[in-house]
Amino acid sequence: MNTHLSEGLLDPADGETKNLEKMLVIADALIRHVEQNSGDRGAAFEQFRRAAVLEDRVRQRTRDLETTLKQLNDANSAAERARRDLSQAIEAVDEGFALFDPADILVLCNSRFCRDLTDVRPKLFPGIAFADYVEIVSRSTMLAFPKGVTVKAWAAERMRLHRTRQVFNVGLTGDRWLQVSEQRTADGGTVILQTDITDIIRMERSERGKLLDDQARMIRATLEHINQGVGIFDANRRLAGWNGRVAQLLDIPPRLLRRGTPFELLADRIARSITLSDGFSADMLRQWIDGRLPREPLSFELQHVSGIILDVFAQEMPGRGFVMSFADVTRERLAIHAMIRANSSLEARVAARTGDLAAALAEAERANSARVRFVAAASHDLLQPLSAAKLFVAAARDDAGATPMCGTLEKAHNALVSVEGILGALLDISRLEAGGAAVDIGPVPLSVLLNQLTDEFAPIAARKGLQLDILHCGLTVSSDPTYLRRILQNLISNAIRYTSSGRVLVGPRRVKGHVRIEVHDTGPGIAADQQQSIFREFHRIQGSASASEGMGLGLAIVERACGLLGHRLALHSEPGRGTCFAVDLAVVPHHAKPAYRETAPAIPEEPGDNSDRIALLVENDEDLRRAISLLLERRGVSVLEAASGEEALSLLEEIGIVPDLYLIDQQLDGTLTGIETVLALHAEYGERPTRLLTANRTPQARLAADAAGIEVMYKPIAADALEAFVLHAS
Repeated sequence: MNTHLSEGLLDPADGETKNLEKMLVIADALIRHVEQNSGDRGAAFEQFRRAAVLEDRVRQRTRDLETTLKQLNDANSAAERARRDLSQAIEAVDEGFALFDPADILVLCNSRFCRDLTDVRPKLFPGIAFADYVEIVSRSTMLAFPKGVTVKAWAAERMRLHRTRQVFNVGLTGDRWLQVSEQRTADGGTVILQTDITDIIRMERSERGKLLDDQARMIRATLEHINQGVGIFDANRRLAGWNGRVAQLLDIPPRLLRRGTPFELLADRIARSITLSDGFSADMLRQWIDGRLPREPLSFELQHVSGIILDVFAQEMPGRGFVMSFADVTRERLAIHAMIRANSSLEARVAARTGDLAAALAEAERANSARVRFVAAASHDLLQPLSAAKLFVAAARDDAGATPMCGTLEKAHNALVSVEGILGALLDISRLEAGGAAVDIGPVPLSVLLNQLTDEFAPIAARKGLQLDILHCGLTVSSDPTYLRRILQNLISNAIRYTSSGRVLVGPRRVKGHVRIEVHDTGPGIAADQQQSIFREFHRIQGSASASEGMGLGLAIVERACGLLGHRLALHSEPGRGTCFAVDLAVVPHHAKPAYRETAPAIPEEPGDNSDRIALLVENDEDLRRAISLLLERRGVSVLEAASGEEALSLLEEIGIVPDLYLIDQQLDGTLTGIETVLALHAEYGERPTRLLTANRTPQARLAADAAGIEVMYKPIAADALEAFVLHAS
């Protein structure tokens, strides 16, 4: 208990002497207490023993206290040495040093702190507040305030820098400079370092001056070596720099080219010998120079009395000065003028050549028009006698019976059929090239078309020993029925012609909303270098064009017709393995009204008796009219002949007989056309089975016949088709 009491009474901070006095007081108090409370001898002895123990404890405590005091003295000595060493270290620092505590109170500073501020240094002492320190410094006569900065403004800025802990420079009188750096301590205090950077600033100035001098020399050398004249003016519009080239270009006397010469003086001297470009005036230049308007980069041209043309460029520089450059562009402008003159001459030549080309184009168009007229005429004039020849040969072949003459007539008939095919191909390619071919796009049922192609080519393939397979397809496509049939006819005919053995396959294939009709053969194939040239007119891979082997027009017609209809045509072939042509067609709904209808009925095996039937034949070509009449009369049909529509109407009115059927040519001698004649006959005598005979295969002609409800039979007229119509007309 007493030990704890004594430990509580002793305080190492009170010092060794004071603690010793406390211990003596405690010992004396304890002895008096023992003496006052002693009783009998046992009690006295107990008290004595306690006193002895207490004395021993006091002695031990005293020794501990002495040890503690010794350690404290050692610590104080070490702290004093450390403080002394710190002071010496701070004093040895080259920079000014000051330490402020977290409350911004000065703790210590070295002798270099504010040494250059001789009127501030005596006022600094430990305990001064930072704000007071700034107030004292701001009123120092040794400070060199920036222009326009007051004492109050400087002090406020210094306090702001203290809060943000920035490094900054302070200017002093006599062109001296201090760099001030503030750093935070761990407990929130502030360390300020002041470094004299006067020598560094002066050195930088010197280096900068040297650099500027070097740059000035380089700029001067550059200005003297460039091909442009340059003038530099300061904010007061006075000459600050130039090169010799500007004097040469503007013919300026050397006495005017000196530093400080006003721009107006130079401008007055130059204005006497120059002319400004159109669209630019001296007032516009003066306004730009005066700076009343925003100084955007300025560019204009002027012409000197010496004849040179100068391109002038002016631009503002920092500080409101400006620079003007003068470039000699005389050669460029003369070249441009020469080019303009040449261009004018060229335009005149182009205009003349354009006139020549226009005349040539007009001549070509006239020639093309003449060719179109020739084709139109050929469609009628060439096919008329061909039809007559075919019909005469057919009649003679029937008369020949089983005689040797029958074979000869059969060969003549086949030759005429070949000629008919060649003429048809020539007329087709001519119409496609002339651009006069019109198309009638509509729904075409493939089933009807493919069945007709099967009937047409199956016998031809069988005679050659080939297997022809044309697969059925119930789809309806969008195309022109006439041209689509001609395309497939040519492709199948080519496949049969060039395939010596094997098979020809025609098959439709569905491909992404389209149907692709492919024509495969097992022929020799087409080499890659020939696959483009086969679409040229009169080009055949295995030889020259001939009537018997084909004129090489089929694929040319196919390519042009596909292009006209917008059908994609594809070719894939490998030499020795065969060829495949493919045509892509758009599919339309089945319920769409078909544009294609089958017009040629099959010929019956046993025709009936036609001895009482009468046909009206209106044909202006006498030979063809005679050939048709001969063929029909051999079939037991009586024929009434006429050369014009007017003659036919007059004949029927005169004899009072109404024919059973009409065969009317479209192109007649009179004023009435074939369609007009048919309409007049139907109106007068009622409708009868009718065929319009024509060599005009254009869509317009067919549409006109369809509009009148008349079916067409094209020339050259096939004897089988004519017989089929006559024998089945009812």
